Amino acid sequence: MVFAFYVSISSACTNFLVSKGASADGSTMISYSADSHVLYGELYHWPAATYPEGTMLDVYDWDSGKYLGKIKQAIQTYNVIGNINEFQVAIGETTYGGRRELRDKNAIMDYGSLMYIALQRSRSAREAIMVITDLMAEYGYYSSGESFSIADKNEVWILEMISKGDTEKGAVWVARMIPDGYISGHANHSRITTFPQKSKNGGISSDQKDKWYDPEINTIYAKDVISFAKSQGFYDGNDKDFNFSAAYAPIAFADARWCDARVWSIFNRVNDDMSQYEDYVAGKDLNNRMPLWIKPNRKITAQDMMDFMRDYFQGTKFDMSQDVGAGPFSVPYRWRPLTWKVDDVKYTNERAVATQQTGFSFVTQSRNWLSDPVGGILWFGLDDAGSTVYAPVFCSTTEVPRSFQTGYGSLMEFKPDAAFWVFNQVSNLAYTRYSNISPIIREKQQELETGFVQTVEMISEAADKLFQTNAELAKEFVSEYSTSQLEKVMEEWTDLYHFLFAKFVDGNIKKTENGKFISNEFTDRIPAYPDQPGYNESYYRKIAETTGDHLKVIEE
Repeated sequence: MVFAFYVSISSACTNFLVSKGASADGSTMISYSADSHVLYGELYHWPAATYPEGTMLDVYDWDSGKYLGKIKQAIQTYNVIGNINEFQVAIGETTYGGRRELRDKNAIMDYGSLMYIALQRSRSAREAIMVITDLMAEYGYYSSGESFSIADKNEVWILEMISKGDTEKGAVWVARMIPDGYISGHANHSRITTFPQKSKNGGISSDQKDKWYDPEINTIYAKDVISFAKSQGFYDGNDKDFNFSAAYAPIAFADARWCDARVWSIFNRVNDDMSQYEDYVAGKDLNNRMPLWIKPNRKITAQDMMDFMRDYFQGTKFDMSQDVGAGPFSVPYRWRPLTWKVDDVKYTNERAVATQQTGFSFVTQSRNWLSDPVGGILWFGLDDAGSTVYAPVFCSTTEVPRSFQTGYGSLMEFKPDAAFWVFNQVSNLAYTRYSNISPIIREKQQELETGFVQTVEMISEAADKLFQTNAELAKEFVSEYSTSQLEKVMEEWTDLYHFLFAKFVDGNIKKTENGKFISNEFTDRIPAYPDQPGYNESYYRKIAETTGDHLKVIEE
């Protein structure tokens, strides 16, 4: 068997985590944006399968496609669609890197393989943590420091880990469960600092000799996570004061400004006490770190999570649509590089949650009041979250439309009927005249996503009742629904691109009414004279200030 994705994921992803008590409907939720300038967005699928004893699985590095080695295949694997499986287990990740010397280039398990293999082998979040950490212990950990979001229908966990380098096989790690009623997030920097260690009644279970697991503190960690840091000279204090992030991924300006700032921006939307961390995420006060989780001031919905993934610091001092770099159309994006110099002074762009280089993103919901094949939902979107639409995919879905399939098109092979390219056409057109085009996209997003949320509720109820009498028919029902909604999104976004291109061609803006072009008074083949709004006043002022009298009209 072969496990391979020939893609490259740069260290630039964002996750948010919501516990049952913090969500509006009692579901657990995680979100994930797979951000990379060389990632082609697809909807992955592994069907459930059984394998003979002794079957081996080839593992390839998810970033580069490099062959890493073979591992033992599980006898039974589960259906996985995207980043959720048939038991409502969902996993996302962000790469934080950490200490560069802690990299084992001879190991077999990279972070991408761990994520998708764990989904194929786990029936709960805790089991996924055990699968991931056991695989690293047996085969070594190939990648740099990594944070995982792991959810099932009852719990949400954050797992952070880093290799032991070439000194020892395996990795050191800590996993913490998000308390009920709270939310968390991570965005390419380690977020676990100090953590509760063995309680009065804690201990090591007989079958997990390398792990401390204590249900009283909802924390699981490698037995040597502290002693290894001490042996390497990363920490020399008391065990009770050990700080995972400080030891394995010391904070710097870039980690606060480009990474934790993304988490702060979402926390700031739903908690009134986040202004105290504004200097921290600006990179000015690295000692005042944000908490790992916060209690939101309202319950979070799936649509809230979709909006979180579209965040560009709007309403804060980091809002990229408000500075001169936004141009005349208030574009909240900046083309790379992330930093630049003027007269040997280094400057930075902001790194927002929503970014142009996203391959795919998602929000998952795991709902414990429904049967597993019906309870899990993957809200899936391709390309930039700001201009995508999240379509509902049930966790037991077994078919993927061709336009979303792995291998249909690539970044070097444009296919006009590939979903990734259709979504890129819409987003890249929006970047040219953002202030005019993005409101139209937003309106269409809200229309479709609101409809999906309403329909999913009815479909879920009907499918759950059907599941009680005919489980296979219920799975087929939700799978067909999911496929049809993906196809619907593809059709709607193709039509949207055609409409937007025609409306904004050549810098003009054709007049429309109820989504239809208005013709002139004589023939429907010629439009009414288009609007030509030009640039905004502030941009005209900048032009006048920088050109002096050069463009000034000489009045006769």
